[in-house]
Amino acid sequence: MEFLSAISDGQFLAIAGAAIAALFAGMGSAKGTSIAGQAAAGVVTEDPGKFGQLLVLQLLPGTQGLYGFIIAFLILSKAGIIGGAAVPTAAQGFQLLAAGLPIGLVGYVSGIYQGKAAAAGVGIVAKKPEELGKAITFAAIVETYALLGLLVSFLAYNGITIG
Repeated sequence: MEFLSAISDGQFLAIAGAAIAALFAGMGSAKGTSIAGQAAAGVVTEDPGKFGQLLVLQLLPGTQGLYGFIIAFLILSKAGIIGGAAVPTAAQGFQLLAAGLPIGLVGYVSGIYQGKAAAAGVGIVAKKPEELGKAITFAAIVETYALLGLLVSFLAYNGITIG
């Protein structure tokens, strides 16, 4: 019974929401940057001069992890874990958990698929370095969905009043 009480505590639920936001978005970014980096490494072995251009493409999927971190930080702040604010009720804890879901889940999926789009862009730059802008555009379009996930999480977070 004590276990059920502990997991229905508002702060515990808020921490779970922050963890979902940071962990899943971070895992998507790690996978995406890895996919793009592996593709870029092959090109750089043949032409080291393209390193700078390809680094931009590898960095693009890393933003999802940043977005997840921002939402996690905000959730932890509102829950009183950082800064000592008021402690959320169980219902507010569930709301904070739900606020972490959009960026956590969308960040995970979009990070991976942005990495795949960036890897395809690496192929463009390998053959036509002057087309870097197009390669970035293809990968950046996937970013739109990460930004929408961030926006939904932020709007949900802002709608929660504690204290």
